[in-house]
Amino acid sequence: MANRLYFQRSAATRIDWTRITSSLGLKGSTAASLQAFKKRNDDAKRKLASLSSQPTTVEFAHYRSTLTNSAVVDDIERSFKAFKPQSYDVGRQLKAIEVFETEAVKSAEATKGRVDREVEGLERTLGNIESARGFEELTVDEVAAAEPEIDKRTEQLVSKGRWQVPGYKVMPSSPPLLFRTASSTSLTSLD
Repeated sequence: MANRLYFQRSAATRIDWTRITSSLGLKGSTAASLQAFKKRNDDAKRKLASLSSQPTTVEFAHYRSTLTNSAVVDDIERSFKAFKPQSYDVGRQLKAIEVFETEAVKSAEATKGRVDREVEGLERTLGNIESARGFEELTVDEVAAAEPEIDKRTEQLVSKGRWQVPGYKVMPSSPPLLFRTASSTSLTSLD
């Protein structure tokens, strides 16, 4: 039992908290929970160190010579010698730590999976952007095929007799307006 406790203490003192956080790539609530746990661990270690440095022996002879009522000192000494420290089963706390660790790993894996999927999607988008032709190289048919809503909206406006797009105004200093003729796929100037 004492040997096992020694190894647990030894392992607890060798925890590299920054390595755990960085190697697992923990972020968000998982990292915050781990930091809170680390703080509690550090506080417990500081308290243990301060208590360990205090003297543990009581000089009852000194108190008998100082106090006039030595019977009180005798009662205290008997109580002191009869005192047996309470031993605690830390299995429950260790189990809670293991559960926390399991949840932290699951959360980290889920976060990693979401990030990996997002990076994959962004890489595909970047590839599409890099391989896309310039806007000036596109034909009206290609734009309409890419976004069918444009044709529907145009048909709707034309059926109502509207020839200008709402909110779009051609300024006098603008280049000539381009439109597509019915008989050809080339762009023709209005001028």
